[in-house]
Amino acid sequence: MIKHIRFVIILFLFTATALGVKAQSTATTSSPYSRYGIGSISPTVLPQNAAMGGIGVATNRINGFFSINPLNPASYSSMGLTVIDIGVYGNFNTLEKTGAASQKNSNFRLSHIAFGIPVSSRSAFSFGLMPYSELGYNYRQVTPNFGSGLPADTNAVNYLYSGDGGLSKFYLGYGIRIGKHLSVGANASYIFGNLKETQSTEVPSLGGVLNSRIEESNSITGLNYDFGAQYTVDFSARKHLTFGYSASANTKLNTSNSYIVSSYFRDASTGNEGVATDTLVNNQQPSAKIQLPMINRFGISFQNEGKFLVGADYTMSNWSKLAVAGVNKGLRDSKTINVGGQFTPNVNSLSSYWAAVDYRLGAVYDQTYLYVNNTNIKRYAATFGLGLPLRGATNSFYKINIGAEVGRRGTLVNGLVKENYVNVHLSFTLNDKWFQKYKFD
Repeated sequence: MIKHIRFVIILFLFTATALGVKAQSTATTSSPYSRYGIGSISPTVLPQNAAMGGIGVATNRINGFFSINPLNPASYSSMGLTVIDIGVYGNFNTLEKTGAASQKNSNFRLSHIAFGIPVSSRSAFSFGLMPYSELGYNYRQVTPNFGSGLPADTNAVNYLYSGDGGLSKFYLGYGIRIGKHLSVGANASYIFGNLKETQSTEVPSLGGVLNSRIEESNSITGLNYDFGAQYTVDFSARKHLTFGYSASANTKLNTSNSYIVSSYFRDASTGNEGVATDTLVNNQQPSAKIQLPMINRFGISFQNEGKFLVGADYTMSNWSKLAVAGVNKGLRDSKTINVGGQFTPNVNSLSSYWAAVDYRLGAVYDQTYLYVNNTNIKRYAATFGLGLPLRGATNSFYKINIGAEVGRRGTLVNGLVKENYVNVHLSFTLNDKWFQKYKFD
């Protein structure tokens, strides 16, 4: 019977993976700030860590429960049971701009599916599918007086911007403990997906005016590598101080790049767009490159097992090096600070279920890689969540993780957009003894 249940679980998980890959081909975000670079970069942590402010560089086994932490592959070495984690994600945002009505959007998707399997008492490997970046926006900017600034000119110019797509990554990693205190690990990730962006210039009030459009598409594939280490100082059997470091290498991805500039007419009475009348530029690069940045992460955490964990991460990313098809994208280096933790009143409580629940809290400060209209774009967020335990059979443990991130990105100064958002995470985590030969079933 157990074998049949496991077969159904595996079939369900791989079906969800296929659906998740398909879903990533369309936009899963609605943010004008995803226009820059290769889209908004998705966090590498799963919901249980996201609810703790996104910390993960120096975390591994938490309160005796095994979880998957791709942010630092050295953490895999602590897995003593097979771990399966699958989750969904929802984003709700409100866009505000001075002098314009606010706009509300919502998006949902499969957030991840990940497996962790012990190889020995000191090592384990993990693999899974996660989003890498999200591209999705559609907005208009209007310049009065035909852009001339002359009051007598009543013609306005519309600039229309849109983008759609996203990148996913399938990772495979291995972590091993060397001696009693040091763990090391590495991930190899295959990144793939499509990004499409358009920029149109129209003068709607003048009949017969030839409008123009720039279309750029990138079909992206390639490998990226992560590596990390954790060093743990044991004060007692339950109290541990962990230092962590992880990094993503500045590798190059392959892209089939298409850059087209065309002209077209729009019917002023119906608003319908005609076919392109001419193609001014048609630049096809079937074998261009995308230069990814080097990312360095440092972390520290302190844990009293069965009671609490607190930690902090600091990330430096060289996004100023990002280039697509030989063109630098004009980004800046970013810096991110994550702080958070969780508290469990009584992990072994039998009389009160809520005493055994994990309560998580955190905060994020992100000096993003965006510099728009002479303004640094920053992100602030508070996170919180719950880890709801479910008891299974012998040597089987389950947990439902619920988390939320409430934040703000951008500002209203210098004609910019302020984005207020809520990200909601829901995941199911399984700890079980798989791949073990039983005498009886």
